[in-house]
Amino acid sequence: MRSIEKCVSWVVYRMTIYGKPSETHSVCEQHEWDAMERAQPGLHTLIQAGIPSETAAERLARGAPEAEKPRKPSRWKTLSR
Repeated sequence: MRSIEKCVSWVVYRMTIYGKPSETHSVCEQHEWDAMERAQPGLHTLIQAGIPSETAAERLARGAPEAEKPRKPSRWKTLSR
């Protein structure tokens, strides 16, 4: 039997709580965002959609710019035994 892998994209958005925009960003799957928008259009603010992985979405939501930059090799070399 073949395994069917579901393509998932992620969304980062700003929630509106008690009529005011939250200061933090939230993450959900694209289909969850679509359902929220159908239920209450325009309530929450979309920051970015189509993010390929949950990890990348979480980094963006947390505002970690260093996570998006490629890492530089360490000056310290590991010792082989």
